[in-house]
Amino acid sequence: MKQLTNTILMIRPVSFRMNEQTAVNNYYQHSLKGVSAEEIQLKALTEFDNFVSKLRKAGVEVVVIEDTLVPSTPDSIFPNNWSSFHRNGKVGLYPMFAENRRLERREDILDKLEEKGFIINDIIDYSSAEKEDIFLEGTGSIVLDREAGVAYCALSARANEDLFIEFCEDFEYTPVVFHAYQTVNGKRELIYHTNVMMAITQENVVVCLDAIDDKKERRNFINHVLMSGKQIVKITEEQVENFAGNMLQVLGHDDKPVTVMSQAAFDCLTDAQRDILSKEASLLSSDLSTIEACGGGSARCMMAEVFLNVNDSKS
Repeated sequence: MKQLTNTILMIRPVSFRMNEQTAVNNYYQHSLKGVSAEEIQLKALTEFDNFVSKLRKAGVEVVVIEDTLVPSTPDSIFPNNWSSFHRNGKVGLYPMFAENRRLERREDILDKLEEKGFIINDIIDYSSAEKEDIFLEGTGSIVLDREAGVAYCALSARANEDLFIEFCEDFEYTPVVFHAYQTVNGKRELIYHTNVMMAITQENVVVCLDAIDDKKERRNFINHVLMSGKQIVKITEEQVENFAGNMLQVLGHDDKPVTVMSQAAFDCLTDAQRDILSKEASLLSSDLSTIEACGGGSARCMMAEVFLNVNDSKS
């Protein structure tokens, strides 16, 4: 199974702001003091449009769908948390921790993808788990090694182990479960999403191993990476805070790989890390500072990979 796709779905924000419902366990969010809501939305929109422009210039197919003012969905810019699109025509819909994020699941978005010729054969909807306060936030909670058939999940309030195992059974992945931590005010707190502290490319796994405090879990993680034939590129907790773990590799012009990240992520990498990553792909970075500060997410969170097959009779 291919690890990379040329097509991504992105949601253009209309009322982006810091979401107080997610800030309770997303310690990467920060309020921008003295900046009005209008300014935050304008800055986020500028960052979004510039990012899309860079992706398209690199040859990435970007399907952009406008958000709606009603209902209010401040985090709609992160569609990978409520949806995943797979090569076998399956779509996953996921249960969200924050009540206002549940409103991001829009059937019309799936309809628009079908209108563009993408083939959806089956929808596996886990969202009813919300009634039991069980959550699994898509490819935020799950990082997939599609080629090796391995799924990685850092357990948290937003990533339930039983539901993750169910996902792996439904989508035929080998599960790798662990706990990942960050230091907040001198205390070790669970990292809210797996894709903040690790990313998988065709040749590498970029990961903060220091975040996996349990030695057995860390050893199990490393063993699965080595069995997949990939190289580990270690990043530090400080680099995680600058979203260096929140990368995504996609296909650009001539199906050549492009590793996408924010400017903050690129800037915090060492020369040695950049050298390793640039040997397998070109590196694309874009300023997402407002989105990162208020949303607590970065480049990877903004891109929902579309692996669905396309009906040749449609453009």
